[in-house]
Amino acid sequence: MKAVSFLLEGITLASFCAVLIGCILLQGSLVAALLIGLCIFLAYGRLKGFSFPALGGMCLSGIRSARNILLNLVFIGTLTAVWRAAGTIPVIVSYASLLIRPNAFLVMTFLLCGGVSTLTGTALGTAATMGVICATMGRSLGVDIRLIGGAVLSGIFVGDRCSPVSTSALLTAELTGTDIYRNIRGMLRTAFFPFLTTAAVYGIIGFVTSPGGEALDLRRIFSAEFRLLPVCVLPALVILALSAFRVPVKIAMLCSITASLPLALFVQRIPAAALLRMVVFGFTAGDPQAAVLINGGGILSMFRVFCIVCLSSAYAGIFRETGLLDGETRLLRHVSERTNPYAAMFLTSIPASMIGCNQTLAVMLTHQLCSGLYKDRNALALDLENSAILIAPLVPWSIAGGAPLSAIGAPHSAILFAFYLCLLPLNRLFGSFRAQRHKGGNL
Repeated sequence: MKAVSFLLEGITLASFCAVLIGCILLQGSLVAALLIGLCIFLAYGRLKGFSFPALGGMCLSGIRSARNILLNLVFIGTLTAVWRAAGTIPVIVSYASLLIRPNAFLVMTFLLCGGVSTLTGTALGTAATMGVICATMGRSLGVDIRLIGGAVLSGIFVGDRCSPVSTSALLTAELTGTDIYRNIRGMLRTAFFPFLTTAAVYGIIGFVTSPGGEALDLRRIFSAEFRLLPVCVLPALVILALSAFRVPVKIAMLCSITASLPLALFVQRIPAAALLRMVVFGFTAGDPQAAVLINGGGILSMFRVFCIVCLSSAYAGIFRETGLLDGETRLLRHVSERTNPYAAMFLTSIPASMIGCNQTLAVMLTHQLCSGLYKDRNALALDLENSAILIAPLVPWSIAGGAPLSAIGAPHSAILFAFYLCLLPLNRLFGSFRAQRHKGGNL
């Protein structure tokens, strides 16, 4: 009986992997692939003797567990639109771009993308704004696009990992039942050395390569569409200030959105009806040059992520109740006993990222398999952030890394130069073994 159950589990997981691989090869919709995967897992549950109503309840249970992150996606979509409409992002980007110098281009790209992603909490949104700007400027300076892509990819996941308005940080806190601000403190501590090392490496490469050329005048481009006044930075300051006082994320985002509205209406002089459309459909600039750099945001921009989170959450409910991953969980417990919990999670996050093809599913699969290895929920949350969150973008066919690179026009080989994404998980892995030797046993 156990052999039949093991075979059924293997066929189910292999079928799911085949669907995802087929989606990648045919360049199909990931959401469609995940829907087919849901049908596969429902069929597995039916063969295990569960009724369709029971399986539907499992799916709803999983989705209900992610209801807070789904609501946050609506807030984030709104925030990314009104920050554009208010001139917040254009002002920050215009002034930040003045800091870029040819020899320091790569390190400044890393730092600027890290700063913008921390403010906005979105990797892809940062790639589509600051990343596109840096790539355009880098080409004009003669910098290798693979190096630019690596620096952008490293920078955008600085904030995607540890911003209080990051969907991945919020998802991790929700899954583990932990406080996001406590998680952020831990993430900042473990990122300190990899962050400095990454900045130093990009600085050395920039000094050695010595690019030359003339950078874009972003202030001139944006001034054709926006009034670039210092007051436009207010919504970003609101987020930073409220986050510092550990105000709940939803309230902080709502306050920032509220601060953005009068700036959009009265400073940028956008009609109320047009602003409402932008909240739903995203910001669109009238000036063609500015449009290339700043268009985007809006609630509908979160629809694809919304669907992925719903489907991934439904998977989690089925996995939990049917025991589909119990065999893998037992294997990981054995690996953890022989090494340490983080080593087992690190190894798990690699195939989870390769199979999941996106950050959300990779995180949820890794959590599903490894949560039983940890007694401390805060340690579990921190290790998820130090593994699956950063390893997913290193998979060439994952949308976590592929979509940002496509947005800036960089090849997949740029992943090789995304030093931050490699250094942080490896630093934590070596640290886990050092701590284990120091304590004389498992973590």
